[in-house]
Amino acid sequence: MSQREIRLLLISALRLEANSVVWDIGAGTGTIPVEIGLLCPQGQIIAVERDEEVANLIQLNCDRFEVKNVQIVVGSAPQCLNQITIQPQRVCIEGGKGIKSILQQVWTYLPITGRIVVTAASLEALYEVSESFTQLHARNVDVVQAAVNRLETRGNSRRLAAVDPLFILSAEKLE
Repeated sequence: MSQREIRLLLISALRLEANSVVWDIGAGTGTIPVEIGLLCPQGQIIAVERDEEVANLIQLNCDRFEVKNVQIVVGSAPQCLNQITIQPQRVCIEGGKGIKSILQQVWTYLPITGRIVVTAASLEALYEVSESFTQLHARNVDVVQAAVNRLETRGNSRRLAAVDPLFILSAEKLE
């Protein structure tokens, strides 16, 4: 599950419009599709998740928050992407193995002016995504390292504890 602060940064980086078509690849329990569904009720969100049990949680979360504009695709990216019949305007990829091949495949579906946001938890993943953006001639590339601290109580004292940092990369397809 994406932490609240990270979700806010990801959603902001997507630069959504009221009727955006968004693919969320590696959707997990559906926190991002649900948030986007609530923000963009005229939009369409495709949640791609490889684990069927986890994908079932997406539907439960959509039902819980009465979000009706999320379609769930169970399968591994990039192999399952050809099952999706609607092209994305925005794509969110939440890490994962084989990120290069996923990015290359997604790029073919993304229209001119489309936007992609990717998370990377390691320096190796950061390098892979950066290298892929270069190979794909992505424009307006932005990299942010999100470092969040949360208040924790330990015994009688309270202190801020760091949450694992995460890189958020975004780019646009302009040619």
